[in-house]
Amino acid sequence: MTVPIRPASTVVLLRDGDEGLEVLMVRRNRALAFAGGFWVFPGGAVDAADLAQGGDDPDEAARYAAAREAEEEAGVSPDPDAMVLISHWTTPVGERKRFSTWIFAGEVPSDSEVVIDNSEIHDYQWIGVRQALETHKAGDLPMMPPTFITLCAMARYETAAEALAGEKETPCPRVLPLLVPIKSDGEGDGKGEGKVEGGFATLYPGDVAYDNGDLSLDGPRHRAFMSNASWQYQYVDVTEPPLYPQD
Repeated sequence: MTVPIRPASTVVLLRDGDEGLEVLMVRRNRALAFAGGFWVFPGGAVDAADLAQGGDDPDEAARYAAAREAEEEAGVSPDPDAMVLISHWTTPVGERKRFSTWIFAGEVPSDSEVVIDNSEIHDYQWIGVRQALETHKAGDLPMMPPTFITLCAMARYETAAEALAGEKETPCPRVLPLLVPIKSDGEGDGKGEGKVEGGFATLYPGDVAYDNGDLSLDGPRHRAFMSNASWQYQYVDVTEPPLYPQD
């Protein structure tokens, strides 16, 4: 059975904090079937009103949807016209629910009050981007690969203004991952480092296994994989562009 792909949108809300660039992260209700208990950015499905407001332009409709969802889920109102599109992700084939998701970034005032809906969203925190990555690395901030990759992309900026200006000049990746289970012997991680027990790898264009899912192949690595309860991004010997600029 073909799984329909629903348009969705999310926004990375940024502010300048005492320790540098901060991002608003919200935790989804653990009872939700999709990403229950995961830390995400505010977002949700694009609806008919968003399409009408966007003049039936999918990109513009997604922009308005992201701003609306930020208001509904967190009580924060970013300016949709000032938001910057930073990436687009399509859920891998084979998942029970699939989304075509636009990810925007937008700045909000440092004193913005957050009011969560206590329905889909059960918790929130403003957290430094680099701190979020360190907390995730320690296994205490569960998230999905697009969230992890987005935080990695934001980590090179010091302020919200710098982030928005930088992302305007950065090509927007449009990503269709291939989701592949990792065997219990650790197959699927890096060049033999950090063996992973079970779990999944998400493969991206340019990976040696992107076309067939054969994780035993030697060659370019462009993937994310779970190691010790946290994601790692690997970009080795790949000709395709990375999902975020590499040092």
